Amino acid sequence: MRAEIAKAVVGQSDTVDLMLTALLAGGHVLLEGPPGTAKTFLAQCFARTLGLEYGRIQFTPDLMPGDIIGANLFNFQTSAFSLTKGPIFCELLLADEINRTPPKTQAALLEAMQERNVTIDGKSHPLSARFTVVATQNPIEQQGTYPLPEAQLDRFLFKQTLKYPSADEERAIVAAHGQRTGNPDPASLGVSPVGGPAEIAGAVEAVAGIRLAEQIVGYIVALIRATRETPDLETGASPRSGAMLAIAARARAALEGRDYVIPDDVKALALPALRHRVIPSPAAEIEGRLVDDTLTGLIERIEAPR
Repeated sequence: MRAEIAKAVVGQSDTVDLMLTALLAGGHVLLEGPPGTAKTFLAQCFARTLGLEYGRIQFTPDLMPGDIIGANLFNFQTSAFSLTKGPIFCELLLADEINRTPPKTQAALLEAMQERNVTIDGKSHPLSARFTVVATQNPIEQQGTYPLPEAQLDRFLFKQTLKYPSADEERAIVAAHGQRTGNPDPASLGVSPVGGPAEIAGAVEAVAGIRLAEQIVGYIVALIRATRETPDLETGASPRSGAMLAIAARARAALEGRDYVIPDDVKALALPALRHRVIPSPAAEIEGRLVDDTLTGLIERIEAPR
């Protein structure tokens, strides 16, 4: 997968690993970065390499919940209502610029993200067991945006912050894509499927067999509780975040070829798993202390088991 995606996307290897970890852990990913950092294109390439059914929603201020989940519409030919499914009925959903739509519309994703189910007119419609949301948002524009509520942010397993590429990576991007015309397409760039439902199911089954030692559990709990005790954070991480961090650490261990979790798995995932679940204190905001710096300090300070 990494090799196929690298044919079209230069860099972003950490983001690819997080997306794969989230897929195996049954979680969702929020990508935040400036325009042009391949957030949308990366999701397209990721879906193609695994043969996932891909759906995309461009979130706008006038988008309604029914535009996402669908609705029962009256068919005059049959004189009966028939279900018109929305774009949420897919396996990998790209929620592009999710913060541009009001909270009422954002809430249409909550049931699907938590329970992989959609309720329309009182009837439940199950989604794929592999249903994954990859949402994007632009951090440099605030006008006309609606910040995601904390309850919805907590549904995302990871929040990954994408930065501009290095000078060498940017040269490679310009050299590869500057000679083309039109929008890039994963297929035309040689990205091919390397897996499918059977491979994903086997990987998820492998994650289920990963061992989580008591010492690792204690380390995760100590890290989560430390976020509630530091004066730099007004609101710490939720109990759910600890459980999700443990699941993600097991998925990362499987990807690394181990059948047990080590402290480095937790350390590698703690920042993207917690940065969107905590709220900085007013004093920290006034003094310019960033959430990432606070969490990094906690990760370095909490003693890991040996």
